[in-house]
Amino acid sequence: MADSLGLFPLFSPRFVVLFTDDLGHISQWSSIMAGSLAGMVSTIVTYPTDLIKTRLIVQNMLEPSYRGILHAFSTVYQQEGFLALYRGVSLTVLGALPFSAGSLLVYMNLEKIWNGPRDRFSLLQNFANVCLAAAVTQTLSFPFDTVKRKMQAQSPYLPHCGGVDVHFSGAVDCFRQIVKAQGVLGLWNGLTANLLKIVPYFGVMFGTFEFCKRICLYQNGYIVSPLTYKLTPGVDQSLKPQELRELKKFFKTGRLKSKKPTL
Repeated sequence: MADSLGLFPLFSPRFVVLFTDDLGHISQWSSIMAGSLAGMVSTIVTYPTDLIKTRLIVQNMLEPSYRGILHAFSTVYQQEGFLALYRGVSLTVLGALPFSAGSLLVYMNLEKIWNGPRDRFSLLQNFANVCLAAAVTQTLSFPFDTVKRKMQAQSPYLPHCGGVDVHFSGAVDCFRQIVKAQGVLGLWNGLTANLLKIVPYFGVMFGTFEFCKRICLYQNGYIVSPLTYKLTPGVDQSLKPQELRELKKFFKTGRLKSKKPTL
Protein backbone atom coordinates (compact mmCIF):
# COMPACT_ATOMS: atom_id res chain seq x y z
CA MET A 1 0.00 0.00 0.00
CA ALA A 2 2.89 2.36 0.72
CA ASP A 3 4.14 2.13 -2.86
CA SER A 4 0.70 2.87 -4.26
CA LEU A 5 0.32 5.83 -1.94
CA GLY A 6 3.76 7.18 -2.59
CA LEU A 7 2.29 10.15 -4.47
CA PHE A 8 -0.13 10.90 -1.63
CA PRO A 9 1.71 14.07 -0.47
CA LEU A 10 1.79 15.29 -4.07
CA PHE A 11 -1.96 15.05 -4.69
CA SER A 12 -3.28 15.74 -1.18
CA PRO A 13 -2.66 19.53 -1.14
CA ARG A 14 -4.45 19.85 -4.49
CA PHE A 15 -7.59 18.18 -3.16
CA VAL A 16 -7.40 20.17 0.09
CA VAL A 17 -7.83 23.36 -1.96
CA LEU A 18 -11.15 22.05 -3.28
CA PHE A 19 -12.59 21.70 0.23
CA THR A 20 -11.32 24.93 1.86
CA ASP A 21 -13.63 27.88 2.49
CA ASP A 22 -12.99 31.51 1.56
CA LEU A 23 -10.83 31.98 4.65
CA GLY A 24 -8.67 28.96 3.86
CA HIS A 25 -10.16 26.81 6.63
CA ILE A 26 -11.05 23.15 6.19
CA SER A 27 -13.13 20.90 8.42
CA GLN A 28 -11.95 17.57 9.75
CA TRP A 29 -14.28 15.54 7.54
CA SER A 30 -13.32 17.59 4.50
CA SER A 31 -9.67 16.80 5.27
CA ILE A 32 -10.53 13.11 5.41
CA MET A 33 -12.37 13.34 2.07
CA ALA A 34 -9.43 15.17 0.49
CA GLY A 35 -7.02 12.55 1.82
CA SER A 36 -9.17 9.72 0.52
CA LEU A 37 -9.39 11.23 -2.97
CA ALA A 38 -5.65 11.84 -2.98
CA GLY A 39 -5.04 8.22 -2.04
CA MET A 40 -7.34 6.96 -4.78
CA VAL A 41 -5.77 9.09 -7.51
CA SER A 42 -2.19 8.28 -6.52
CA THR A 43 -3.12 4.60 -6.38
CA ILE A 44 -4.53 4.59 -9.91
CA VAL A 45 -1.55 6.53 -11.29
CA THR A 46 1.10 4.23 -9.80
CA TYR A 47 -0.74 0.88 -9.99
CA PRO A 48 0.87 -0.57 -13.16
CA THR A 49 4.34 -0.15 -11.65
CA ASP A 50 3.13 -1.87 -8.48
CA LEU A 51 1.87 -4.85 -10.48
CA ILE A 52 5.17 -5.12 -12.36
CA LYS A 53 7.06 -5.02 -9.10
CA THR A 54 4.99 -7.94 -7.80
CA ARG A 55 5.55 -9.95 -10.99
CA LEU A 56 9.33 -9.41 -10.78
CA ILE A 57 9.35 -10.52 -7.15
CA VAL A 58 7.37 -13.74 -7.59
CA GLN A 59 9.00 -14.96 -10.80
CA ASN A 60 11.42 -17.89 -10.74
CA MET A 61 14.90 -16.35 -10.88
CA LEU A 62 16.39 -19.59 -12.27
CA GLU A 63 14.02 -19.39 -15.23
CA PRO A 64 12.83 -15.77 -15.26
CA SER A 65 9.83 -14.81 -17.34
CA TYR A 66 10.85 -11.15 -17.40
CA ARG A 67 14.29 -9.68 -18.08
CA GLY A 68 13.56 -6.34 -16.49
CA ILE A 69 10.98 -3.63 -15.86
CA LEU A 70 10.45 -2.59 -19.48
CA HIS A 71 10.37 -6.20 -20.68
CA ALA A 72 7.83 -7.02 -17.98
CA PHE A 73 5.60 -4.11 -19.04
CA SER A 74 5.84 -5.17 -22.69
CA THR A 75 5.25 -8.87 -21.98
CA VAL A 76 2.23 -8.33 -19.73
CA TYR A 77 0.71 -5.91 -22.22
CA GLN A 78 1.24 -8.21 -25.22
CA GLN A 79 0.20 -11.46 -23.53
CA GLU A 80 -2.59 -10.31 -21.22
CA GLY A 81 -3.68 -6.91 -22.54
CA PHE A 82 -3.67 -3.41 -21.08
CA LEU A 83 -6.28 -4.14 -18.41
CA ALA A 84 -3.99 -6.79 -16.91
CA LEU A 85 -1.77 -3.94 -15.67
CA TYR A 86 -4.71 -2.90 -13.47
CA ARG A 87 -5.67 -6.36 -12.19
CA GLY A 88 -6.77 -5.91 -8.56
CA VAL A 89 -6.89 -2.11 -8.73
CA SER A 90 -10.44 -2.02 -7.31
CA LEU A 91 -9.20 -3.69 -4.13
CA THR A 92 -6.35 -1.21 -3.91
CA VAL A 93 -8.76 1.70 -4.20
CA LEU A 94 -11.00 0.16 -1.54
CA GLY A 95 -7.92 -0.34 0.66
CA ALA A 96 -6.74 3.20 0.01
CA LEU A 97 -9.98 4.63 1.39
CA PRO A 98 -9.59 3.30 4.97
CA PHE A 99 -5.82 3.83 4.79
CA SER A 100 -5.93 7.48 3.72
CA ALA A 101 -9.03 8.45 5.67
CA GLY A 102 -8.01 6.47 8.75
CA SER A 103 -4.48 7.83 8.86
CA LEU A 104 -5.74 11.42 8.65
CA LEU A 105 -8.44 10.77 11.24
CA VAL A 106 -6.01 9.18 13.70
CA TYR A 107 -3.32 11.77 13.04
CA MET A 108 -5.69 14.70 13.56
CA ASN A 109 -7.04 13.34 16.86
CA LEU A 110 -3.68 12.52 18.44
CA GLU A 111 -3.64 15.97 20.08
CA LYS A 112 -6.05 14.48 22.61
CA ILE A 113 -3.42 11.88 23.56
CA TRP A 114 -0.65 14.48 23.92
CA ASN A 115 -3.05 16.94 25.57
CA GLY A 116 -1.95 19.80 23.34
CA PRO A 117 -2.48 21.35 19.90
CA ARG A 118 -0.85 19.67 16.90
CA ASP A 119 1.01 22.83 15.92
CA ARG A 120 2.95 22.63 19.19
CA PHE A 121 4.20 19.06 18.77
CA SER A 122 7.93 18.39 18.75
CA LEU A 123 9.61 16.58 15.84
CA LEU A 124 9.67 13.37 17.91
CA GLN A 125 5.97 13.70 18.71
CA ASN A 126 5.12 14.22 15.03
CA PHE A 127 7.18 11.16 14.10
CA ALA A 128 5.43 9.03 16.75
CA ASN A 129 2.01 10.31 15.65
CA VAL A 130 2.53 9.37 12.02
CA CYS A 131 3.96 5.95 12.92
CA LEU A 132 0.96 5.17 15.12
CA ALA A 133 -1.52 6.36 12.48
CA ALA A 134 0.21 4.33 9.75
CA ALA A 135 0.35 1.19 11.93
CA VAL A 136 -3.36 1.31 12.82
CA THR A 137 -4.66 2.08 9.34
CA GLN A 138 -2.32 -0.35 7.57
CA THR A 139 -3.52 -3.12 9.87
CA LEU A 140 -7.14 -2.32 8.97
CA SER A 141 -6.51 -2.21 5.22
CA PHE A 142 -4.04 -5.12 5.00
CA PRO A 143 -6.59 -7.79 3.90
CA PHE A 144 -7.19 -5.77 0.73
CA ASP A 145 -3.44 -5.70 0.14
CA THR A 146 -3.16 -9.46 0.63
CA VAL A 147 -5.82 -10.20 -1.98
CA LYS A 148 -4.41 -7.59 -4.33
CA ARG A 149 -0.95 -9.18 -4.30
CA LYS A 150 -2.37 -12.59 -5.12
CA MET A 151 -4.40 -11.15 -7.99
CA GLN A 152 -1.33 -9.33 -9.31
CA ALA A 153 0.82 -12.46 -9.16
CA GLN A 154 -1.70 -14.86 -10.71
CA SER A 155 -1.25 -15.30 -14.45
CA PRO A 156 -1.86 -18.26 -16.80
CA TYR A 157 1.32 -17.26 -18.66
CA LEU A 158 3.57 -17.79 -15.60
CA PRO A 159 4.74 -21.18 -14.25
CA HIS A 160 2.29 -22.52 -11.64
CA CYS A 161 0.05 -19.49 -12.34
CA GLY A 162 2.51 -17.15 -10.65
CA GLY A 163 3.10 -19.34 -7.62
CA VAL A 164 0.00 -18.26 -5.69
CA ASP A 165 -1.00 -20.67 -2.91
CA VAL A 166 -4.74 -20.46 -3.65
CA HIS A 167 -6.61 -20.47 -6.94
CA PHE A 168 -9.52 -18.11 -7.50
CA SER A 169 -11.69 -16.57 -10.19
CA GLY A 170 -12.01 -13.04 -8.84
CA ALA A 171 -11.57 -10.73 -5.88
CA VAL A 172 -14.49 -12.06 -3.81
CA ASP A 173 -13.53 -15.65 -4.56
CA CYS A 174 -9.94 -14.87 -3.54
CA PHE A 175 -11.13 -13.64 -0.14
CA ARG A 176 -13.22 -16.80 0.21
CA GLN A 177 -10.42 -19.17 -0.77
CA ILE A 178 -7.89 -17.56 1.59
CA VAL A 179 -10.28 -17.79 4.54
CA LYS A 180 -11.16 -21.39 3.58
CA ALA A 181 -7.53 -22.51 3.28
CA GLN A 182 -5.83 -20.45 6.03
CA GLY A 183 -8.58 -19.04 8.21
CA VAL A 184 -9.48 -15.39 8.75
CA LEU A 185 -6.00 -14.57 10.06
CA GLY A 186 -4.61 -15.69 6.71
CA LEU A 187 -5.72 -12.32 5.38
CA TRP A 188 -3.10 -10.72 7.64
CA ASN A 189 -0.18 -13.00 6.70
CA GLY A 190 2.95 -10.87 6.34
CA LEU A 191 1.56 -7.94 8.33
CA THR A 192 4.57 -7.72 10.65
CA ALA A 193 7.08 -7.42 7.81
CA ASN A 194 4.82 -4.88 6.10
CA LEU A 195 4.60 -2.74 9.24
CA LEU A 196 8.39 -2.77 9.59
CA LYS A 197 8.50 -1.15 6.16
CA ILE A 198 5.49 1.16 6.20
CA VAL A 199 5.65 2.60 9.73
CA PRO A 200 9.13 4.17 9.41
CA TYR A 201 8.39 5.06 5.76
CA PHE A 202 5.47 7.30 6.66
CA GLY A 203 7.15 8.47 9.85
CA VAL A 204 10.17 9.78 7.95
CA MET A 205 8.08 11.16 5.07
CA PHE A 206 5.63 13.19 7.16
CA GLY A 207 8.27 14.05 9.75
CA THR A 208 10.41 15.55 7.00
CA PHE A 209 7.38 17.39 5.65
CA GLU A 210 6.69 18.96 9.06
CA PHE A 211 10.35 19.95 9.50
CA CYS A 212 10.56 21.52 6.03
CA LYS A 213 7.37 23.45 6.79
CA ARG A 214 8.97 24.80 9.95
CA ILE A 215 12.07 25.83 8.03
CA CYS A 216 9.91 27.80 5.58
CA LEU A 217 8.01 29.46 8.43
CA TYR A 218 11.26 30.34 10.17
CA GLN A 219 12.89 31.76 7.04
CA ASN A 220 9.83 33.95 6.44
CA GLY A 221 9.90 35.18 10.02
CA TYR A 222 6.73 33.60 11.40
CA ILE A 223 8.39 31.44 14.10
CA VAL A 224 11.49 31.93 16.25
CA SER A 225 13.16 28.60 15.40
CA PRO A 226 12.73 25.66 12.97
CA LEU A 227 12.78 23.36 16.00
CA THR A 228 9.59 24.78 17.48
CA TYR A 229 6.31 26.35 16.42
CA LYS A 230 6.73 29.22 18.90
CA LEU A 231 5.43 32.30 17.10
CA THR A 232 7.63 35.33 16.58
CA PRO A 233 6.45 38.07 18.97
CA GLY A 234 4.75 41.02 17.29
CA VAL A 235 4.31 39.32 13.90
CA ASP A 236 0.89 39.33 12.30
CA GLN A 237 0.45 35.67 11.32
CA SER A 238 -2.21 36.59 8.74
CA LEU A 239 0.35 38.43 6.58
CA LYS A 240 1.66 36.76 3.45
CA PRO A 241 5.47 36.24 3.18
CA GLN A 242 5.90 39.14 0.73
CA GLU A 243 3.82 41.44 2.92
CA LEU A 244 5.84 40.44 5.98
CA ARG A 245 9.12 41.15 4.18
CA GLU A 246 7.88 44.56 3.07
CA LEU A 247 6.79 45.34 6.63
CA LYS A 248 10.26 44.46 7.92
CA LYS A 249 11.80 46.75 5.31
CA PHE A 250 9.43 49.51 6.41
CA PHE A 251 10.61 49.30 10.00
CA LYS A 252 14.24 49.33 8.83
CA THR A 253 14.03 52.08 6.22
CA GLY A 254 10.86 53.89 7.25
CA ARG A 255 9.51 53.52 3.73
CA LEU A 256 7.01 50.92 2.52
CA LYS A 257 7.32 49.72 -1.07
CA SER A 258 4.26 50.88 -3.00
CA LYS A 259 2.60 48.69 -5.54
CA LYS A 260 1.93 49.88 -9.06
CA PRO A 261 -1.75 50.70 -9.64
CA THR A 262 -3.60 48.17 -11.75
CA LEU A 263 -6.64 48.71 -13.93
